Parts: sequence; structure tokens; C-alpha cells
Amino acid sequence: MIEDIIKDADSRMIKSVDAMKVEMSKVRTGRANANLLDHVTVDYYGSEVPISQVGNISAQDARTLVISVWDKSAIASVEKAIMHSDLGLNPQTAGEVIRVPLPPLTEERRKELIKVVRAEAEKAKVAIRNIRRDANQSFKDLIKEKSISEDDEHRAEERIQKITDNHVMEIDNLLEAKEKEMMEI
Repeated sequence: MIEDIIKDADSRMIKSVDAMKVEMSKVRTGRANANLLDHVTVDYYGSEVPISQVGNISAQDARTLVISVWDKSAIASVEKAIMHSDLGLNPQTAGEVIRVPLPPLTEERRKELIKVVRAEAEKAKVAIRNIRRDANQSFKDLIKEKSISEDDEHRAEERIQKITDNHVMEIDNLLEAKEKEMMEI
């Protein structure tokens, strides 16, 4: 029973870290990254689909994304979707290819984005702490049912705390790396 609770808590904590990684990949840095457009959806024949399903996204250089749209009739929709996204980008169509130049980030904008990244990291830490609390509560419930001893509960709580500390440290490392990446010019 204890092992099941610990494995479940660990897998849920891993999912929280992974969710934070996804959210952080959406935050723009100074470099072109194809993941930047992952959350942008395009109106394609009446349904909203991710941009990656209507074309190939690649980084041409450090400041330019290139989208090769497979269906030429969707080029205008893709361009419109990028313009209306919250990224503040201005795509340029050149025949069958859409180029998206990334303007350099100002110091002020970088600091705003760092605040966003820190908030995402804090959300992930809160989620991990909530998972730890749920696991510890499960251990307390097992004591009430007299399924485990207090010594077993204490050892299990120590293991959960170590797992929690490892995941929080991973989040801190990811945050530090992202901040460093964002402050590069």
C-alpha cells in the first residue's frame, strides 16, 4: 500500500514538472524556437487545428521562424492566426512560405517574461506540495485503519519528502536555466 501511494505521488509530481516544461516552452526567449507557435491554432476548413498540423515549422536562423504550409489555401489563415496570437509577431508571406521574424526583446519585456516564468515555476511547486500533502494524508488514513504502524508512516513521509525535494530542485534548476536563456542577448 505504501509503495503504491509513493509511486502514484512520484508519477503525479513528474507530470507537474512536465506541465511546467510545456508552459515554459511557450514563453518567448530571444532565439527562434518552433515550440513558440505550439499553442497557436488555425481555422482550417471550419475547425481549429494547431499550426503544426497545417505546415512544417522550423527555425531558419536565430531570429526567424519559417512555416512551410502544405495546403496553399491555408496560408492566409496561418498568417492571420499568428497575427492574432498573444505573441506580438508579424508574419511575412513569400510565395508558399511564411517567415516570422522575431523582434529583439527589450530589457523591460525580458523582465516581464521572467515574472511569468517564475509564476509558472511557483504553480508547479504548489502542485507538487499538494501531491505531497495528499500522500501524507493517505498514510494517516492507513494508520487510522491500523493497516500500518506509526514507524511505517514516518518512514513513508520521509521518502515522500525526499521525492518532493528532488522535484522542487528540478523545477528550480529549470527556472534558473530559463532565466539565464532569457537574459541572453
